[in-house]
Amino acid sequence: MPENEEKEQPRRRQARGERRIAQLLEAAATVFTTTGYTAASTNAIAREAGVSPGTLYQFFPNKEAIAIELGGRLVHEMQETYGEALAPVDPATPLEEVVGAAVDRFIAFNCEHPVFFALMHGPDIPGRMAEDHDALHAGLISRLETLMTSLLPEASPADVTRTAHMVLGLYKAGLELVLAHEGAEREAYVREVKNALVRYLDPMVGDRLGRSADAATRQAGLSLRNTP
Repeated sequence: MPENEEKEQPRRRQARGERRIAQLLEAAATVFTTTGYTAASTNAIAREAGVSPGTLYQFFPNKEAIAIELGGRLVHEMQETYGEALAPVDPATPLEEVVGAAVDRFIAFNCEHPVFFALMHGPDIPGRMAEDHDALHAGLISRLETLMTSLLPEASPADVTRTAHMVLGLYKAGLELVLAHEGAEREAYVREVKNALVRYLDPMVGDRLGRSADAATRQAGLSLRNTP
């Protein structure tokens, strides 16, 4: 056999293996999202992938290994998402735009990968995944604290941390409602999530960010009502 063909065979086998792993992970994402992690089985995943259980076991020893691999890939992608979504803010940008852009990025990720919420927030997830989730949560809080510190320079560290936790908590509560609906109703819940975050942050941020026309109108209305 020519030397070039000998080198190509391992590459082809590796490529086939990677395609099979991707196929199994995609099937697992569907099963975990539909049934939850606890009720899922390797047989159901193999059936969804259109392969035999024996083929699945060539790549993964059990469903925990599948969940850990899938969760690890999604955590990495989510870290890239929040790194971009929670970048430093241009002070001229209105708060509504800052919140809207960040929420849109996170919502898009979760709608594209509904299994992420199912795995990370479901009961009885593997310990390794729980550790990854805790690390992801800590990273999100850290980025939010950095962002809040720039927006609230006079706030104490405790106030900044509390605000970061509140922002993430409000978002997560809204995300569950967003994912539970589709179409126009989902879009309506996304707007409600944005409104809730803007109304929470606006009194604290004040004039440190630019104001949209709607925000300026609301502020003028508040000033008139508070005038003796």
